[in-house]
Amino acid sequence: MDKIEKALFPLYEFAVNRAGVGIHAIDKNGRTVIYNHKMKAIEGLELEEVADRSIIELFNFNQEESTLLKVLQSGIEQLNVKQTYWNRKGNEITTINDTYPVFSNGELIGAVEIARDVTALEKFILHPLRKNSDPVTFNQIIAASEEMQAVVSTALKASQAKLPVLLIGESGTGKDLLAESIHNEFSPVNGPFYTLFCHRSDESLIDRLDEDLTEHDAFTLFCDRIDLLSIPLQQKLFSFLKKAVQPGNQFIASIGDDPVELIAKGALLKDLYYFFASFAIRISPLRKRKEDILAFITSYLAKRRERFGSSLEGITTEVEELFLRYEWPGNMRELEFLLDEITSLASTESVITYDMLPLHFRMKSNGLNDTPLQDTDFVVQHQKDLLPLDQYLKDAEAYYLQKAMKLHEDNITKTAQALGMSRQNLQYRLRKLKNGRGD
Repeated sequence: MDKIEKALFPLYEFAVNRAGVGIHAIDKNGRTVIYNHKMKAIEGLELEEVADRSIIELFNFNQEESTLLKVLQSGIEQLNVKQTYWNRKGNEITTINDTYPVFSNGELIGAVEIARDVTALEKFILHPLRKNSDPVTFNQIIAASEEMQAVVSTALKASQAKLPVLLIGESGTGKDLLAESIHNEFSPVNGPFYTLFCHRSDESLIDRLDEDLTEHDAFTLFCDRIDLLSIPLQQKLFSFLKKAVQPGNQFIASIGDDPVELIAKGALLKDLYYFFASFAIRISPLRKRKEDILAFITSYLAKRRERFGSSLEGITTEVEELFLRYEWPGNMRELEFLLDEITSLASTESVITYDMLPLHFRMKSNGLNDTPLQDTDFVVQHQKDLLPLDQYLKDAEAYYLQKAMKLHEDNITKTAQALGMSRQNLQYRLRKLKNGRGD
């Protein structure tokens, strides 16, 4: 029987990876055991990125709980559940999930989630989805560095010329904000601002463009990451754009890499590139314009004080030095998400200190800072006695959770808020520690 199962394994693997839905399976410890090609496309991650990390390390569920973890904790299936969350790169994802517990001989051994991607359908809207509903203008874009000042200057010229614009930059650099700023600079004011999120290969999106945009005399269309569309869909988009060129219509697109390289490797249609390339604007990654980091923090905290009465006014020298040394792979979006996490848990503090930084960020940036994680000598051994990494992480998590619980007098709700997780997540982890298990 084992030989037959082994012989059939390639068939199982082929079927799972050709499925038109995302499939993510975890074992009873929360470890990923199946992560198919469609799920990679939906969440923008690779198997290597998820294999050794728990779900709550990889994704931000905005204080809610992962449907996978809910089912793993309860042992009860959840069907047709809509879930919006963000990966660590700051990309927003919306799925409709069917999630099932998996039992063997009466024992819960894991959970399987089947996810249908509705990100693009959710985000084909009049304005990009964002926390701040105010219209974005050039005055709101942080441009302390010479690089960003040049970007804003070129974008202003593009808004006056009303020619197609191509924005080139890594994920999280603010291409969507720049596109909306161009739109809002038009005089007279243009029609509605549409965003077409091209992160998914859904042919119906192009058809919807044709139906929806013909209703307006003038509009701005921002095609976000056209290089992620398949070449046939790029050709279909190009055909639509040629028909839609009318006085008053403005077209903006973004790509994530150098266009010449994208064309050379067959990821970008040359005709589509030429259509948008009247104004090609390159936005440098944050690691190459670190003058914008402190300026962004100052602006962010000022808005936070105005909107929510926050008492935070700045950061300590220690945190400033750490931020300036960190590479910010997620760019400005990563910085904003980090500040969201810090400020949501702040109370009466006036400055952001090292101790206020989330554990996941301190662990990522620990090599950049001479300040070690506090009180972790309990897992630091002599070199000859170094613990296996999995055991180190289990011990570190156990110690940190126990310390957090003690700090908040064993109050689950307060501890969960301080750690930026749901009560259910915290209870699940504490229960696993009590049973001698770890992620």
